Amino acid sequence: MATLSHAVAPGLPGAVRNRRHGNGIFSSSSVSSSCSRNSRSAASRLTKRKSLRVLVGIKHGGSDIDFSDPDWKSKFQSDFEKRFAIPHITDVFPDAVPIPSTFCLKMRTPVIEDFAGGYPSDEEWHGYINNNDRVLLKTIYYSSPTSAGAECIDPDCTWVEQWVHRAGPREKIYFKPEEVKAAIVTCGGLCPGLNDVIRQIVITLEIYGVQKIVGIPYGYRGFSDKELAEMPLSRKVVQNVHLSGGSLLGVSRGGPSVSEIVDNLQERGINMLFVLGGNGTHAGADAIHAECRKRQLRVAIVGVPKTIDNDILLIDKTFGFDTAVEEAQRAINSAYIEAHSAYHGIGIVKLMGRSSGFIAMHASLASGQIDICLIPEVPFQIHGDHGILHHLKYLIETKGSAVVCVAEGAGQNLLQKTNAKDASGNVVFGDIGVHIQQETKKHLKELGVPVDVKYIDPTYMIRACRANASDGILCAVLGQNAVHGAFAGYSGITVGICNTHYVYLPIPEVISHPRLVDPNSRMWHRCLTSTGQPDFI
Repeated sequence: MATLSHAVAPGLPGAVRNRRHGNGIFSSSSVSSSCSRNSRSAASRLTKRKSLRVLVGIKHGGSDIDFSDPDWKSKFQSDFEKRFAIPHITDVFPDAVPIPSTFCLKMRTPVIEDFAGGYPSDEEWHGYINNNDRVLLKTIYYSSPTSAGAECIDPDCTWVEQWVHRAGPREKIYFKPEEVKAAIVTCGGLCPGLNDVIRQIVITLEIYGVQKIVGIPYGYRGFSDKELAEMPLSRKVVQNVHLSGGSLLGVSRGGPSVSEIVDNLQERGINMLFVLGGNGTHAGADAIHAECRKRQLRVAIVGVPKTIDNDILLIDKTFGFDTAVEEAQRAINSAYIEAHSAYHGIGIVKLMGRSSGFIAMHASLASGQIDICLIPEVPFQIHGDHGILHHLKYLIETKGSAVVCVAEGAGQNLLQKTNAKDASGNVVFGDIGVHIQQETKKHLKELGVPVDVKYIDPTYMIRACRANASDGILCAVLGQNAVHGAFAGYSGITVGICNTHYVYLPIPEVISHPRLVDPNSRMWHRCLTSTGQPDFI
């Protein structure tokens, strides 16, 4: 079997193809910023964008939708329900018998063997989620595909309700706490909030009555490296871990084969695995879930989306994102002060965002100090009459200084390919920030314009900091709901926030590709309004 790094590579078996439509992933330049300069070009792009955003709904579930069929809407909804049905232990073990939940905030008595057949509570508790509770995936009714950010299924933008499963504790559970050995693993890179999620998973497991909780060190690698012993976890161990950044368990990329991991789960007696990671890590978790089902193992695999880039499909935001935007303000403000204090000063800040520009966009909007924001979803030119350098010269002449915020994945087509990949199979990017710095100095020197260019890359300072209050709350709820989902008998799922409510989603529906900034979205338009930048094409 392929190694896990192969299993999680985009397009390979681990990365199940997502069939969701209306995800707003098409890149096109904003109309609002180009009207005064090139209305004909803007109109042409708008026409193309309109057709794209209508066509995006033409397929569902891998088959064409016949909109002339009067029942197309009900067929679409039926297909949607099948895709978003979350895997359950009874799919493999139809005779599995649930027991009353041990999670009751009116009773915190430690579970003992005397209660193995059922657990008493001092009174009825109305804090459980019904299995039929649902959350609406889309809340905006777009009356036209030309509306900003419109996500339409058909050319008429027909309203179709799309419901997903509400997260939370269930009244019946499918695991006896005294028989559970739960494991937690953190994969990929660092992200603010990892320790917060670990802490809440452990605390919630103990409330259920679980006594055997371990951490797998250094990501999936910890399942194969014999020198890495599992770490016993308890409330006492994790009580104050959220006060520090990083990961108590350590992180790494890549790992052994899926078969080896499942073998190791069996050897250790682990029947609940909580996986914290991004798209690649979730693809690995889904492959582990599939292998467990193939072997008919009674194991729950639950993911918690961890990506500082905020690039997971369907989910409002991932933990660590708010902290990253907040911490980025320090770097942006430093760049602004440097640029504003120098004669013809230019500050360049590079932020995280391999495929998605959410951090750069939100940080630019929050700061109010950015003149140019560059993201991977919006193409740009450095040279030429409509290039970045031309606009920087204009800013120097009119304002005396300028500040640029660029996402790490922006403008990679302008750099020489490295052909190198990391352990997760991701292409190693060239440094777009350094490239813009060098080109700016060179170009303006040729024009006889003296400039002082400062470049700041705060990436590792942001990744390593502790979660802020907003992310702390998000991490707490995600960690708790991950445990609730596992005890409810669900597996092959991830937990996230959707339209301010917490939901369970089948992993394949969120991992096919990164969530991207829609260049026609209101948020990107707000960013352009703040920066005042033109189109750079």
